[in-house]
Amino acid sequence: MKKNTILKIEDLKVSINDKEILKGLDLEIKEGEIHVLMGTNGTGKSTLVKTLSAHYDCVVTQGKITYKNKDLLEMDVSTRANEGIFMSFQSPIEVAGVNNSYFLKTAMNAKRTYAGLAEIDAMEFLKLLKEETGKFNIDRKLLQRDLNDGFSGGEKKRNELIQLLMLQPDLIMLDEIDSGLDVDAIKTVANVINSMLDGKKSILMITHYDRLLELIKPDFVHILNDGKIVKTGDYSLALELDEKGYEAIGIKDANK
Repeated sequence: MKKNTILKIEDLKVSINDKEILKGLDLEIKEGEIHVLMGTNGTGKSTLVKTLSAHYDCVVTQGKITYKNKDLLEMDVSTRANEGIFMSFQSPIEVAGVNNSYFLKTAMNAKRTYAGLAEIDAMEFLKLLKEETGKFNIDRKLLQRDLNDGFSGGEKKRNELIQLLMLQPDLIMLDEIDSGLDVDAIKTVANVINSMLDGKKSILMITHYDRLLELIKPDFVHILNDGKIVKTGDYSLALELDEKGYEAIGIKDANK
């Protein structure tokens, strides 16, 4: 069965503070696929996912990005979110004074309104929240606090898992969601991600470690170097990289 392309990036060049970070990157992701970005620090991994989520730091100077057959670069950040793009940042910002539960319910209803659906009320929201978090034994008390305010690193990651479960995005971008997590927490992340793989949702994930990839088997592993994808393979490429390192597989660090 032929899969539809959900995201296509062509000759993408992106600068941050007038420094070119992405230097002609190409990538195509089809529905239901799991893609992993790997590479040394400073090669453009986070810049790519931040660009896709309309981060204000990233200035596109060349290239084309098509998402669901639409021009992604013509969409503002709210439209991208309502179109089903989700970004899990390395360090989510803390927003004191904004209740976490209210924020999530508002985001859900904004997406529903955009899709022409009726908003859910507080009772429906709480019922759905209990069902989804209960599947993975995720503590719902985080929703009683302000958005990420005073959260530990692990709490921020669990909060983003709750957002994932409730928002049900189509393109899930994870920027080192496994960073700093213990083995049990990584298993929870993997269980949530694997539960969402319905043949339609696609994953674009950044990681330096094989621990998460053992549990979420990627279809494609891409190695970035100097702002471009220089090598692509399957899960075996990640294993080879973990065993031998970058230089041993012919990837020289462009930062040195």
